[in-house]
Parts: sequence; structure tokens; C-alpha cells
Amino acid sequence: MADSVHPINVDAPPPPPISSTAKNSGDAPQPPKPEPNSKTVPPTPSTYVVQLPREQILRYPPPENARKFHSLTRQKNRSCCCRRSCYFTLCLLLILIVSAAVAAGVFYLVFRPEAPKYTITSVAIKGMNLTSATFLSPEFDISIMVENPNDKIGIYYSKDSAVSVFNNDVKLSDGVLPAFYQPKNNVTVFETALKGSDLVLGSAVKTSLINGQNENRVPLVVRLKAPVKFKVGSMKTWEITIKVKCDVIVDALNDKSNIVSKDCDYSVRLW
Repeated sequence: MADSVHPINVDAPPPPPISSTAKNSGDAPQPPKPEPNSKTVPPTPSTYVVQLPREQILRYPPPENARKFHSLTRQKNRSCCCRRSCYFTLCLLLILIVSAAVAAGVFYLVFRPEAPKYTITSVAIKGMNLTSATFLSPEFDISIMVENPNDKIGIYYSKDSAVSVFNNDVKLSDGVLPAFYQPKNNVTVFETALKGSDLVLGSAVKTSLINGQNENRVPLVVRLKAPVKFKVGSMKTWEITIKVKCDVIVDALNDKSNIVSKDCDYSVRLW
């Protein structure tokens, strides 16, 4: 019986022997390393998600700037309130001014107010003996004419009035006006007695009076202050002070003196 013969592949090399180290450690075989000349492949693009705090997104100030932020906010609010207050005040003031101007215009058109007129009609002097060395007690009887030219306005003169006579700013005598009511379109002449007591004249004033009497031109100043109230219809105004200044020149310092010239001016104080 003949022996069987199996074919053998002579061309296939035998497998490499497994080292004892690899066999014992159980490590997997290492992948082949890339060749040095091969190009690096870029990484695959990725999507990144960045999370921010909500306070930072809503623009809240950081803690270190919170105090400064609140301070600036308060200043801005205060400035806005101040501007609004100033604007409101200016508007209110403008409205009041316009209303007052309109009321004054209507009052003038309806009542046509005119200022009262004052003049000195006579002056009688006693007790002015300039040659005497004793004290002087001069007396002046002055007649004052007051004219109210208004058609719809009356005038109340109160009792707190005052009348004085001066020469070179030296008061010679004083007195008061009577309290009375002057109706519309009225002319009233009243006499007032002015008296001075224990008057001592300086040499300059005495010389001026003597020279004026010798020249028949003695300058005097009559000052009148009268608190009045105007009656408009059935209403009265508040108390208004009228001041009158009359420059008068007389020819003598006696009870028969005559007025050489006169000029009166007045001013009004509303408050």
C-alpha cells in the first residue's frame, strides 16, 4: 500500500514569531505610524455653546459700580424734576403777568383814571421875627386846593396825613390834613394850620430868610404826605400813599404875604 503525499506551498513565508513579552502582557498590536512626509489633516469643525449670566446680558452694573450708577441715576431724576418745576413756575408767572396786564388794560378803558391835582392857593405866616434873639414859634396857615378830575373814582383821605414847611432843608412848622372824602369831579380847598415851637435858626438860614425878605422872594418848600383809598364803584382799593412837593416863593414872612410863584409835583407809592 503506497504512502499518501500532501502538497506544500513553498512560496509562502512562515509567520513571524510572537515575542514572549507581547504574549505575556496581552497588549494589542500598535497601529502603524504615519510617514514623516504625510500632511496633517485639520480637525472637523465643531459648534461651541457659551453661557453668560442673565445679569450681564441685561447690562446690570457690576457690584463695584452699583453705587456710582445709582448716584448718577438719582442726579438725573433730580435734574429732570428741577427742570419741570422751573418750567411750571415760569409758565405760572407768565400767566399771572398777562392776566394782570389784561385786567389793568380793562380797568383803564372802563374807568379812565386820572391823578388828583394839588396846588397852594395862599400862605399866611405869623411869629417869624428874625431880629429876635429868643426861640421862634412860627405859624403857617396854608390853603391847599385838591382837584379830583375822575368821572367814576372817589378819593378817601385818611387822618394819618402830614404837612410840613421847610426852608433850606430846615423844618419851620408842621401839621396834618383833615380826613375827608372827595367825590368824583370835585374841587376842594381846605386850610391847615402848621405850627412850630422852640425853633432855633442857624446863622446861615437866618441870613437867607432876611435876604429873601429884603428881595421880596422868600423860598419855601411845602411837603404833603396823604394816605388815600380810591373808591371804584362800590369797592375801595388798599391804602396808597401820595406825596406832594410844592416849591413856593412868597414876598414876605407875615400874615399878608403873597405868593410870587408856585410849582407842585407828586409821587405815588402803591405799597
